Amino acid sequence: MAELRCYVFIDSLQPQFASFLGTVAQGFLPVPGQAALFVEIAPGMDIMRVTDVALKATDVKPGMMIIERVYGMLELHADSQADVRQAGQAILDMLSLKEEDRIKPEITSSQVIRNISDYHTQLINRTRHGDMIIPGQSLYVMEVAPAGYAAIAANEAEKAANINVLEVRAFGSFGRVYLGGEERDIDVGYRAAEQAIESIAGRAGRP
Repeated sequence: MAELRCYVFIDSLQPQFASFLGTVAQGFLPVPGQAALFVEIAPGMDIMRVTDVALKATDVKPGMMIIERVYGMLELHADSQADVRQAGQAILDMLSLKEEDRIKPEITSSQVIRNISDYHTQLINRTRHGDMIIPGQSLYVMEVAPAGYAAIAANEAEKAANINVLEVRAFGSFGRVYLGGEERDIDVGYRAAEQAIESIAGRAGRP
């Protein structure tokens, strides 16, 4: 039986996060304002069955389908929130699970680096797929497990504050979020990211 590790609905993709997804997604690229769903299961190959059921259920587009050794992750999006929710329900029905059967996420690291140095910015900028950070700004880094929940953390941070999305890794053993911006904006954004994770209900499990 497949294990539901992450199941998270995003009501409206924010401009920067949607644009970021466009730089890393290999499927159909999302645009700002669309609804999205991130699902992560184990074993990883079962994501094929999950994708098949979701795409046949309603009019959604797959942005990412990533299969690793242990985990599989799927991102779906559509203009209609109802279509995305219907696809998600089809997935849950196929797995004979409920939304509450997902693992409750755990923040394993949450750090703000203030007044970031010039050489530090160069290290970050060389490995990011989103916006850039410049010397003197603040950097926020979150690590969360299961990994898929990094998506809602980044999206909710952008809703709350004028931050820059540098990098979001929503697959693998741990998810990571890198945000940059002015100190006052990062202070608001990171709290929104933490609150988004802490508000998600689920079962206790090994992240």
